[in-house]
Amino acid sequence: MRVGIIDYDMGNLHSVAKALAHLGVEGEIIQEITGEYAGLILPGVGAFDPAMHHLHERHLVAPIRRWIEQNKPFLGICLGLQLLFSESAEGAAPGLGVIPGRVEPLQPTPGQPIPHMGWNQLQFTQPHCPLWRNLPPHAWVYFVHSYHGVPTDPQTIAATVAYGGQTVTAAIAQGNCLATQFHPEKSGTVGLTILRNWLTGCVSGLAVT
Repeated sequence: MRVGIIDYDMGNLHSVAKALAHLGVEGEIIQEITGEYAGLILPGVGAFDPAMHHLHERHLVAPIRRWIEQNKPFLGICLGLQLLFSESAEGAAPGLGVIPGRVEPLQPTPGQPIPHMGWNQLQFTQPHCPLWRNLPPHAWVYFVHSYHGVPTDPQTIAATVAYGGQTVTAAIAQGNCLATQFHPEKSGTVGLTILRNWLTGCVSGLAVT
């Protein structure tokens, strides 16, 4: 199985590749989308505008959009989720526009520092999403972020997390376009199960609904 990990100078590529290797899959770090892949992963750490700048600079915007429009397996991670949105309060650059909506800052709350960093429990809003197969209720995963996606259509939200009195988007699912605000590659056994579920979906070719 060939899985492409998109390199645009903003991602924790090697952590993702290491997690895939643990599952017996070699992640191919790519700077352009050529050839056939079972699925693509867009990781990311950093700010919205520089990330979009790098994607445009490497001529990756149109190929990513085309891949998702063709309903091929896609997984965004952290900033890779936020870039799917139309726009972000963090900057001025338009996003990929795959998920209509806006990325908003987490609201400061006494006793809850920003960024939201550490382990937190998922609330499944799409309980039948294949990413959650074989997971316990309220599974613990690892977050590092100061912004979160607010989709125009809340039905695209696959999981949320409670933080500082806010209900925050933790994952989205729209067809075969999936994304997590948390880091599955840093979320221990739960994260590996999520990645395994995604890889299984890549093999089956079944759309996620």
